[in-house]
Amino acid sequence: MAAVLASTTPDDSSFDVDKLTYEIFSILENKFLFGGYDDPKLSKNTHQVPIQEQLKPTKQFNGGKVRILSIDGGGANNGILAAKSLTYLESCLRRKSGNPNAAVSDYFDVVAGSGSGGVLAALLFTRGKNGRPMFTAEEALNFLVKINKKMNRSQGVFSKLFGSAKAEKVFAKTFGELTLKDTIKSALIPCYDLSTHAPFLFSRADALEMDGYDFKMSDVCLATSADPTIVGAVDMRSVDKRTKIVAIDGGIAMNNPTAAAITHVLNNKQEFPLCNGVEDLLVVSLGNGESDFGYQNQNSTPARFVRIAGEGASDMVDQAVSMAFGNCRTSNYVRIQVLDSVKLQKVKQHQISNSFAEKSNYQTGMEI
Repeated sequence: MAAVLASTTPDDSSFDVDKLTYEIFSILENKFLFGGYDDPKLSKNTHQVPIQEQLKPTKQFNGGKVRILSIDGGGANNGILAAKSLTYLESCLRRKSGNPNAAVSDYFDVVAGSGSGGVLAALLFTRGKNGRPMFTAEEALNFLVKINKKMNRSQGVFSKLFGSAKAEKVFAKTFGELTLKDTIKSALIPCYDLSTHAPFLFSRADALEMDGYDFKMSDVCLATSADPTIVGAVDMRSVDKRTKIVAIDGGIAMNNPTAAAITHVLNNKQEFPLCNGVEDLLVVSLGNGESDFGYQNQNSTPARFVRIAGEGASDMVDQAVSMAFGNCRTSNYVRIQVLDSVKLQKVKQHQISNSFAEKSNYQTGMEI
């Protein structure tokens, strides 16, 4: 488990995203990323590949381990930090592999994303016309930044957009008629379904097995990012019209979808027959930065309290997953989250008070 020790306030002059992303991925390069990648020449359009072929066991690298990328929702910067981090990662992959077209999706077998993280996952793992991902990491970052500039920062990236006719136009223009079946790798994107009062997980595996669980990617992005405190719920149906949900923000259901992704892999023997336990997984869980509300913001808006609840749930998932990995925690699981300034100050004070008593567990700004 790793937590990046830095303030997350975007307006803070000390907030250097480029430096932060360099530190983040310096600990990942050898452990997770270079066991191999899928040859772009072998990529085919999903509609031309029979379902039984798509459900064949996934290629696994690094000694047969399944690699999972999980991206949190919300955060202090509404997906910008995760997108910037993945942009840096993709450039590293291209440089080290010698392939100028290498993509993040080539190096992970499963992606899970919630809220803005779900939108980012959809952008990076949905198949384009040429059989490769629709967006590079840099293009996905620019997409989020462009929308961020149009929104009121205090209300979040998509707050005024989601649930409106404008939202449908933005995502319909981006994804067209593409559906969950058109994702390159196994994809998991959650929302909360008000009609059943339970989380709903958009899943590529479910979509391939049953048309009633196949949704347009534009609707998936709408559902996982529908802010209930601003625009309310979004009604939508599956492609075959048989399944109806009333969706709100995926962060309400599972702001940190890491546990859902792990459970999916361990129980999906059709795609991952060689995966029998956490020792067969390599998991990278990306946070989006904790909100720096501080003690003076006790009269925050409902939207901020929802975000606080989501971040608390994310921390609990991190703790549970870390414990589940046991002895494999330091080798098979990496959690990357930017701490708010209050927690950062406490960590620094703890380091100082213990520096003469015992060797510190913190190195180069990270907790391992």
